[in-house]
Amino acid sequence: MTNVLLIMADELSTWGLGVFSHHRYCPAVTPNIDALSRRGMSFTAAYTPSPICVPTRAAIATGRYLHDIGHWSSAEAYDGRVPGWGHRLQRTGVPVTSIGKLHYRNQSDPTGFDRQIEPIHIPGGIGWVRGLLRQPLAPYDATADLARDIGAGETDYTRFDRRVTEAACAWLADAPKEPWCTFVSYLSPHYPLVAPEPFFELFDPKDFESEAEDLPDHPILREIAGFFDHDPFFTPETRGIARAAYFGLCAFLDAEVGAVLKALDASGQTDDTLVIFTSDHGEMLGHKGFWTKSTMYEDAVRVPLVLSGPGVTVGARHDPVSLIDLAPTICAALDVSSGVGNFAGTDLTQPPLPDRTVFSEYHDGGASVGITMVRWGHWKYVHYAQGNPPQLFNLANDPEETTDLASQRPDILRDALGRMAGELDPEAVDTRAHADQAALVERLGGREKLLAMTQWNYTPADSR
Repeated sequence: MTNVLLIMADELSTWGLGVFSHHRYCPAVTPNIDALSRRGMSFTAAYTPSPICVPTRAAIATGRYLHDIGHWSSAEAYDGRVPGWGHRLQRTGVPVTSIGKLHYRNQSDPTGFDRQIEPIHIPGGIGWVRGLLRQPLAPYDATADLARDIGAGETDYTRFDRRVTEAACAWLADAPKEPWCTFVSYLSPHYPLVAPEPFFELFDPKDFESEAEDLPDHPILREIAGFFDHDPFFTPETRGIARAAYFGLCAFLDAEVGAVLKALDASGQTDDTLVIFTSDHGEMLGHKGFWTKSTMYEDAVRVPLVLSGPGVTVGARHDPVSLIDLAPTICAALDVSSGVGNFAGTDLTQPPLPDRTVFSEYHDGGASVGITMVRWGHWKYVHYAQGNPPQLFNLANDPEETTDLASQRPDILRDALGRMAGELDPEAVDTRAHADQAALVERLGGREKLLAMTQWNYTPADSR
């Protein structure tokens, strides 16, 4: 018998965990997730399908990339019309439960869960519509809040996460004896960058202070930075406080995950349960002048991924993988190898595919054109649609992505374009995404109506 416990953080970069410590910051304090990693498998090159919450969660649900399912942005959430792993499990009688954030369209859509406990969905079933207005870009005037809401304390998000832990522990105490799949989903360490005081005090803000970093010399990246212009509201001191709070939230999250893993142990089902821990995307945290996500830099697009339990080989894997691989991995663990839904990914418990290529896409606020990342081996190529210059990085030699090799390595560019051509036409995808979003804008009442809607920085914790 195998169960699956999928635990997901929100906005957790790889270096937010001690096991994935990053030289740019002092080591994170995450003993519970680090211990899970040591007794399981850690993926050092795991990538999100999109560096933004809503489309990523649709891709995870379906096991398919954005260009395949058409869930482009924070206003185009998963609604169950494209079947996913939850539907496949339901059809075979496996109990499927969610506890915490889903960020789908609403609770009533048939999204593959028998029961949703403490769900969070996009507000009003509409979501963040400002990002739909991309040609021309709409103004976004809510960016000062990120630098203001920082430090030690409690927020609706930390209170929500404690409720998620309480509900997950209660569910595990009464877990069924037949195979089950439960998705436990937290908000931390997503901003507001305010951490409960005992966790904030683990870090000295002075260790994280810095001046503003120069923005990359790239037209679309400067466009994104001009839209999400958080950094000008920070000082060296407040950058330090915000970063300390982020790592405090990582430590807080670790404690909550630790409580859930302890409840799994108490249930007597640890040995029979595949535990998967990951995050939907990362956090830039001021690196290269960006905060939050929405870029293809490693801070935003690479995520922690840990598997532990039956069928898992202990150790580290360094081949590129994607969060779309969660769907086939979950179904394989529960011996549900066929049914509704076609998955684009691969079972992560199996040996790595040679020379694999994975992708990520962005079609949301701040970027007037579609952005596609291609990752294989130690290379990363970023395509900006409509004739904008590409980027190319050798991550083995340049993990900080400081040297763009696009003009120096035409051979690697040709390889990247060939790999991309085998999966998608980025220009056609860009055209389709813009057309879908323009049609949605009209259905919602037009550009002027959307411009008049209230702006906000993050989904309320009571959104259902």
